[in-house]
Amino acid sequence: MSPLLRSPLAGSGPDLCYPLLLNTSCRLSLQPRFTASLLYTLTFSLALLTVLLNLLLIVSIAHFRQLHTPTNQVLLSLAGSDLLIGLVVMPLEAQYYISSCWLLGPWLCYVYYTLSYVLTSASVASILLISLDRYLAVCQPLRYASEVTMGRVQLAVGLCWSCAVVYNGSLVVVNVGREPRRRRSCRGECVVLVDGPTGWVELLVTFLAPISTVVALYLQVFGAALSQTRKMRSSRAAAAGGTAAAAARRSELKAALRLGVVVVVFLLCYFPSLGFMGQDASENFAAWSWGVWLLYLNSCLNPLLYALFYPWFRRTIRMIVTLQILKPNSSRASVLH
Repeated sequence: MSPLLRSPLAGSGPDLCYPLLLNTSCRLSLQPRFTASLLYTLTFSLALLTVLLNLLLIVSIAHFRQLHTPTNQVLLSLAGSDLLIGLVVMPLEAQYYISSCWLLGPWLCYVYYTLSYVLTSASVASILLISLDRYLAVCQPLRYASEVTMGRVQLAVGLCWSCAVVYNGSLVVVNVGREPRRRRSCRGECVVLVDGPTGWVELLVTFLAPISTVVALYLQVFGAALSQTRKMRSSRAAAAGGTAAAAARRSELKAALRLGVVVVVFLLCYFPSLGFMGQDASENFAAWSWGVWLLYLNSCLNPLLYALFYPWFRRTIRMIVTLQILKPNSSRASVLH
């Protein structure tokens, strides 16, 4: 049940994707030159910005030792999927969206769909892990301190990516096997339609179940945050040890609220695409395309939100841009304070 179904039949011009195949070629969408140039500029600029920002985040977390925390390992996973979306998926999607022609052949079309499905699923899984991490940190702090370790988080991230690859790869292979029995509209089309019972299972497994879990976890996090905030206000005259504990709780609550904004923006970007799942994109091509690009926009917004909420990310960007990370022992630099 893909967020990436479209049909080159939407093209309205007389030109063909494959001029020599008059009877089987899809139509090339003839955009006005200014419109096409503007669309190419906007989409490729968005892709470039997505790649650069997520690359900065990946380098920051990988290089500076202070940032080697369980929570940041999940952010690293999310940044990796966002980076690949900007590097591979967005440019191909932009070319196909603007010209309505897929010129790379059917097998690369299947590879493209598989990659887009895997990255989308990995992003959803990373958001789920972020929510679980914050739930344990805020609602069960003693358990979090003893059970949430770097090794376990890295194992969870690895399992999420492995499951995304196996599940979505199998999904595309099964539907490609059924493709010859489906309607083939024209050459130059790139469509892998996941519909029927398989589509509903896909919707449940990769979107509804994890997103419902994310919402449920963060509702509990926000409830616990409000409760702990009231308790801290009523115990401001605590002893020094209590003050240190309260400061630690405040730090966890701030981290939960900041990552909560990331989760909310993620959901706002993903929900519109859910309304088009399992439908033929040719029936409402424009609305479908906007839903897809809103989904991809989230990959660019995530590092912007980190730069807005996390001073350490702004500090590491400054050190990377000024090449201070090339100095000896720069990985030991203090970036949190």
